[in-house]
Amino acid sequence: MAIALLTSQRVFEVRDYAPEPPGPGQIQVRVDAVGICGSDLHNYSEGEVGGNPCIYPMVLGHEPAGTVTAVGDGVSGWAPNDRAALEPPIYCYHCEFCMTGRHNLCNHVRFLSNAGEPGFFRDHVNLPVESLLPMPSNLSQAEATLYEPLGIILHSFRFGDPKLGESAAVLGAGPIGLTTIAALRIAGAARIFCVEPIAHRREMALALGADAAIDPGQIDPVAAILAETAHRGVDVVFDCAGKDDSHNQAIHMGASAARIVMTGLPADKRLPIDFHHLRRKEQWFFPIRRSNHKSDAALRLLRERASAFTPMITHRMPMERVQGAFEMLESYADGVGKIVIEP
Repeated sequence: MAIALLTSQRVFEVRDYAPEPPGPGQIQVRVDAVGICGSDLHNYSEGEVGGNPCIYPMVLGHEPAGTVTAVGDGVSGWAPNDRAALEPPIYCYHCEFCMTGRHNLCNHVRFLSNAGEPGFFRDHVNLPVESLLPMPSNLSQAEATLYEPLGIILHSFRFGDPKLGESAAVLGAGPIGLTTIAALRIAGAARIFCVEPIAHRREMALALGADAAIDPGQIDPVAAILAETAHRGVDVVFDCAGKDDSHNQAIHMGASAARIVMTGLPADKRLPIDFHHLRRKEQWFFPIRRSNHKSDAALRLLRERASAFTPMITHRMPMERVQGAFEMLESYADGVGKIVIEP
């Protein structure tokens, strides 16, 4: 049995370990595939994410799919060899936010892959039965890992509320940005702009549904989008980058009454906001925290429209190459889009 530990900033070690049998109400799952998320990359390269520092050693990975290997006492409805998508958060179900349906804001959530809560870069894990979702038969394990980021995008759409025929801009064409673009195309956006400095990611954005991909190193993206919209701006902006001044770029390229959605995780703890521009346009400004009750919908969408999303998976690697996978992502090497680790 193997587990990948982040032992210090930018250093992984793959070690042997012995998983325990599942307890009452638990299911043991063999982890077959885990997507690498942008927050994993923050932990790897910056030693923290969202203001929460790493506590080494850490087990990252929270976009998993796997196969049931054993069930604990009291478990029904699942049996060995069943395939499942695996949810990383474990909620308390009793706090005020759980009780009002806002589970993503749970006061006592355990999010597997955070400091002190081992994630899925290991070949077996025991989970409560609530953490397993049946996997559509037409999806491979690697493809099924996309359900977790897609769930975040569907949650972000609750706030961005893209409507048929509206215009949209997406800042950043990493996996979250690419998923947003693909979902906007399915939702019927009339014109989708993408802002991305990496050439091969601009190409992927166009392939997945963007109408225009702007290189911010060559042209001011705000000026370009305003020029393309007769100086009106777009109806909704998804900032999936969270870098430099992207949040203010989002505000400036949004139309009056636009919805500005912050899906990306900035490295900075405090962000200066061009408040008066936001105020004059009376824009909505929404920060997003993970997802909420969107996993089933994400799996249904993948079942019906997998080809809209799966091209972003460019690399699949065994866990022994996890160090190289993160190095590739950090340097944007080899045309990388989404990497899936296969323990």
